[in-house]
Amino acid sequence: MAVAGNLRHARGVTELVASKVSKRFGPTTVLDRVDLVVHAGEVVALTGENGAGKSTLMKICAGLTRADSGEVTVGGRIGYCPQVPGLFELLTADDHLVMFGRAAGLDRAESLHRGHGILAEFDYPLHEKRVTRDLSGGTRQKLNLALALLADPTVLLLDEPYQGFDRGTYVNFWSHCDTWRSQAKAVVVVTHMLAELERADRVIELGAHESRRADGGGS
Repeated sequence: MAVAGNLRHARGVTELVASKVSKRFGPTTVLDRVDLVVHAGEVVALTGENGAGKSTLMKICAGLTRADSGEVTVGGRIGYCPQVPGLFELLTADDHLVMFGRAAGLDRAESLHRGHGILAEFDYPLHEKRVTRDLSGGTRQKLNLALALLADPTVLLLDEPYQGFDRGTYVNFWSHCDTWRSQAKAVVVVTHMLAELERADRVIELGAHESRRADGGGS
């Protein structure tokens, strides 16, 4: 994956470019020369049938999976929230914040300060000091999302990040997408929630060989 400074585009700053990305697992082609371009201040919804390669594309863009061919260029720091929380079962939320914060160059105090602020925005029960294996699925996912946001990334890759959220937190998540847009972040949300697609600036359907705007116009 190539990482470089912000790329200039006619529409503004381009923060993420995936070009002609292909990936096979054994005899199965999951991604076939897929393109994805996301600009600063843009929320892109990534949809498609199960097995269309949405999660694989997110992992490739995050640098966690190697593409068989193609190139990914990122203009800044990435925050990645996987569909299944990548948490350590015997660590508390604070343990996770400190560990992930250190990896991003933050000291303990700053990691906890930032992390607690993010968790509070999603109504995480900060008074609970239980290890993550004892938390509910929705609470684990709130921590998972907070870790993606901890280092104030430029590019947010969110793979169905609201799994297990109650209705209020789910609505809150989409409101945060509006905030991230205003902060000039480039946001990609993998989603099956068709009712929320109007909250995105563009909708890209993997396997459909085309993209469309959320308002139904051409891209």
